Amino acid sequence: MTNLGQRYAVGDRKLWLHRESGAGTPTVVFLPGAGLVGLDFLAAQRHSGDAVTYDRAGTGWSDAAPLPRSAAEVAEELRALLSAADVAGPVILAGHSLGAFYARRYAQLFPTEVAGLLLLDPGHEDIFDFLPPEARALDAEIKSYTDAIPDLTDEQKAAARGQYAQLYAAWPAAERDALTDYHLDQWRVAIAETRNFDTEVHAELRAGGPLPDVPLVVLTAGAQNPVWTRFADADLVARAHAGIDAMHQAMAAAVPRGAHRVVPGAAHGFLPMQHPGAIAEAVATIRAQA
Repeated sequence: MTNLGQRYAVGDRKLWLHRESGAGTPTVVFLPGAGLVGLDFLAAQRHSGDAVTYDRAGTGWSDAAPLPRSAAEVAEELRALLSAADVAGPVILAGHSLGAFYARRYAQLFPTEVAGLLLLDPGHEDIFDFLPPEARALDAEIKSYTDAIPDLTDEQKAAARGQYAQLYAAWPAAERDALTDYHLDQWRVAIAETRNFDTEVHAELRAGGPLPDVPLVVLTAGAQNPVWTRFADADLVARAHAGIDAMHQAMAAAVPRGAHRVVPGAAHGFLPMQHPGAIAEAVATIRAQA
């Protein structure tokens, strides 16, 4: 268990939320990517002034929920949680990967309650418009492989513990241990959360309308995606990354106050843990404009 945060009643569930006060407002709310939890953003949170991390229902230290869920359900749940925890808005939503879809859906549904958006290596409902034609087959191959992954062996778990010890070296010991145990036991949550990723969630965003006119920063992870490099040759990987970069530039250009930045050396899954400074700089940019 973690020593940080507390659980708030939201409907018939209790959801975990941790807030750290600091210089700088509006409050930043971090929305984790698939498989990640609020504690993964602890370093980014502590670099970002007044900021909140939380766990969606069905993840982390929040109560269980059937997965996957619609983006609207997640957005409405977060809104109720912020109210229960007395987090005053409007807020800056910082969504990573799948969390970026949920942040955008929140902004579509509750535009006056959003002061800014920070999208951390986000996906997009029109992603294949930017990727090479071969990317569709690559995506299907990766999903098929992921669905068939067996349970981790003791040897794999031991190796992962060593990697997590390095990844969370700056975390308090209790939180480092809690995160490691959680990720080793619940790694399939990431698969469950994304089963409606390119069907229901994409359709929701397409039909949801424009984003509000608020400051927006899109951060692109500059390192190669290790999953892609396992299944594709170097040329396809390079072209796919160029497509993601172009997609992120287009996402930033779609709003009046949008900006795009690349974080050199950042890997998609580890951007929140390993590059809190880049996240804090983006937060500062949004606050200055908000």
